[in-house]
Amino acid sequence: MWQQNYLAVGGNLWLSATVAALPILLLFYLIGVRRLAAWKAALAALATAFAIACVAFGTPVSVAVSSTLCGAAFGLFPICWIVLSAIFLYRLTVESGQFEVIKDTIARLTDDQRLHVLLIAFTFGAFVEGAAGFGAPVAIAGAMLAGVGVRAFDAAALCLLANTAPVAFGSIGIPVITLAEITGLPLDKLSAGVGRISPILSLVIPLYLTVVFAGWRKIRGVLPAIAVVSVAFAGTQFVVANFHGPYLTDILASLGAMVACVALLQFWKPTDGFFHEDATPTPHRLHNAGAVLRAWTPYLLLVLFVLLWGYDPVRTRLESVTLRLDVPFLHNQVMRMPPVVKVAEPVKGVFKFDWLAAAGTGCMIAAILGGLAIGMRPRAMARVFVATLRQLALPALTVSSVLAFAFLMNYSGMTATLGLAFAATGWCFPFFSAFLGWLGVFVTGSDTSSNALFGNLQVVTAQKLHLNPLLTAATNSAAGVMGKMISLQSIAVAVAATGMPQSDESKLFRWTLKHSLLLTAVIGLIAMAFAHLVPSLMPCLPP
Repeated sequence: MWQQNYLAVGGNLWLSATVAALPILLLFYLIGVRRLAAWKAALAALATAFAIACVAFGTPVSVAVSSTLCGAAFGLFPICWIVLSAIFLYRLTVESGQFEVIKDTIARLTDDQRLHVLLIAFTFGAFVEGAAGFGAPVAIAGAMLAGVGVRAFDAAALCLLANTAPVAFGSIGIPVITLAEITGLPLDKLSAGVGRISPILSLVIPLYLTVVFAGWRKIRGVLPAIAVVSVAFAGTQFVVANFHGPYLTDILASLGAMVACVALLQFWKPTDGFFHEDATPTPHRLHNAGAVLRAWTPYLLLVLFVLLWGYDPVRTRLESVTLRLDVPFLHNQVMRMPPVVKVAEPVKGVFKFDWLAAAGTGCMIAAILGGLAIGMRPRAMARVFVATLRQLALPALTVSSVLAFAFLMNYSGMTATLGLAFAATGWCFPFFSAFLGWLGVFVTGSDTSSNALFGNLQVVTAQKLHLNPLLTAATNSAAGVMGKMISLQSIAVAVAATGMPQSDESKLFRWTLKHSLLLTAVIGLIAMAFAHLVPSLMPCLPP
């Protein structure tokens, strides 16, 4: 069994961390500076990481190959599977003409694009994140936002930015649940810890989104809507996370914000209607209740199946047919060592093919039933499915390459070496713990994976520095979500969903990067305040 060596280069942490960071720096350079296509940049970073893992970190070739293949497979399933299902559903509504009715109903509610951003990108996207996650929010909300007239780049960028506030409690609370399992911290207290950081962000994001989209001068006209959405979402998120747990936090918060905004629009409308000058006008017609219900049926079925797939008794039954494969040359063949973990432990390498329990399967069933309900014939649906597969070919290659890169970095110990470098920052660690979570999500594309990767390191480091381990663990999850918007798999999904050309991937990456770094720094400062100014406001472990 091979043991990870976090000081593999010259026995020095900083030298080892510098070498481990080279593939990530190359990724930033190729996309942000050279403007290379995401799939090419991801493959180049993967090749570099493979060489460094084997040569500098001494990773056995068998482990490197197996972890790479396992990551690529995980990228295809469940990640690409759920994206395929979500975009297939959207394209069915477009091909059938029903999306025109959906656009008309949204426009009848309001034709102000600032409110479209709040309703679709933020509240509806948060609902899908809370129920499904794994790329579905950006895919579905991005496609819908582009469909109602917002230009493709704005739709993709805004949905990536909006998909930050809910991610820590996404997929029925899986990131927080995983963090509790990995660290051994009480789930209720950990949920409360994240629930005291994330709502601060949730209060800001709706305003931030509107400013980014329309500019400071155009926010006054929709301040009532921004206030209602922000308070409803953040307030519900705080209450549920602190007094109920992580499971329904995002679902209830997003529903509360959505209902509050729609209720507000029944007696209030912005007087300075806003429509972006580069957007496509969407004239709307009035439809009867039957036509509206029919058009929305695929999305109503999506909500139904997403909730059904997340319901414990149903999920347990569906998971009973899950296939689990111990990956050859990987499962229990790598030993994770202190101080990343308290005691040395083997790293599992299991590929879970939950073909029935996967959220993407529920979405696909909803898409098929929804397509039939709106009058699509099986042959036409098959044609749309093939077109969707072609549309997702390059994004799927990008996602698979990024996940292969992430798994290789994790199993080789390179990511843990970077984490130890962050942990060496001492008194300032609460600030840098935010960037540690950010790094984990950027590399893996998942807050859940980042929590699994760095959760123990956050706790062990906090205890050594006499800090509250609940704070640093919660910061890992709450700040890690900022890495989601620059993750290549998220960008690939957004580009595919909105129909942007592949050449715009680097532009989208550069746009999101500055917002990602800024918001991560804000969470880091909040963590510093909790650690050194108001520590009593954060839950703590019993003595």
